[in-house]
Amino acid sequence: MLRKIVKIDESKCDGCGLCVEACREGALKLIDGKAKLVSESYCDGLGACLPDCPKNAITIEEREAATFDESLINKDSISDKPHVEPTNPVSGCPGTRARVIDRGIEIAAAPTKTARPDSQLRQWPCQIKLVPVNAPYLDNASLLIAADCTAYAYANIHNDFMRNKITLIGCPKLDDINYAGKLTAILMSHEIKSITVLRMEVPCCGGIVHAVKQALAESGKIIPWQVVTIGTDGGIVED
Repeated sequence: MLRKIVKIDESKCDGCGLCVEACREGALKLIDGKAKLVSESYCDGLGACLPDCPKNAITIEEREAATFDESLINKDSISDKPHVEPTNPVSGCPGTRARVIDRGIEIAAAPTKTARPDSQLRQWPCQIKLVPVNAPYLDNASLLIAADCTAYAYANIHNDFMRNKITLIGCPKLDDINYAGKLTAILMSHEIKSITVLRMEVPCCGGIVHAVKQALAESGKIIPWQVVTIGTDGGIVED
């Protein structure tokens, strides 16, 4: 059947194995130091492995290929987290897998009003693709570069991460933009104090981390930076 499926340019592949780790279907393996598609039936064609490739050796092409068979996915490779139960997965991509998050018994709202937390957003716009490279608020700023979904998954993002930072958000899977190029231009045009990358645990979020790494390398600047990973259940899984 005609469908989308990954294509690997072995001349670009350096055998780092990041795409193999990102592919939860087991469609990719390292063979003789190169990433290879071991079975067309394992590949869902969604491209979760693309953002993790530092050499841009992986693309999606549309061609005749065997049908994707979700029953072949190694379910043991998908870790279950406390209070998060997979329900009726719609595809092999962990970023789109349906889940129910058990928050326990719902507590009725208190009859008295509580203080509303203040927003910690310090500038506008905040989308990476819309922020002007020459924006004055970037001077001597501490940057929070966050994946879109983190604000919905992590309840206290304003106080714990956005406070006293300039917040830039984006989604490497949905935005048609070269984040690395834009971030490199920002780093070269301003003195940046620090960078915090806030990503989700899903593989496609690796693209935002890779963009920051590339921007740091291309700018030639040494800037303190860290990556914090948010789980799909809203907790911090890596800090």
